Amino acid sequence: MSDYWIRASEISEFVYCQHSWWLKRSKGLKSANSRELTKGTQFHQKHGRMLAQSMWIKRVAYLMLFCLVTFITFQILTAS
Repeated sequence: MSDYWIRASEISEFVYCQHSWWLKRSKGLKSANSRELTKGTQFHQKHGRMLAQSMWIKRVAYLMLFCLVTFITFQILTAS
């Protein structure tokens, strides 16, 4: 049994082009469009950072909304 693990990215590579996957795995050949692959990786990393940042902003907005509703409720209940 081989200790080589097949990653999800390899499965998508195989589905996209079986011959390319075979050349990479058995012959050790690299892709001819490595510059585009690097740009794509950089884009996805940047997009991931923006997504994480937007999730934190959303959490802060919900926290502020909760604080505002709590404050208004407290003001209404203590004004009576």
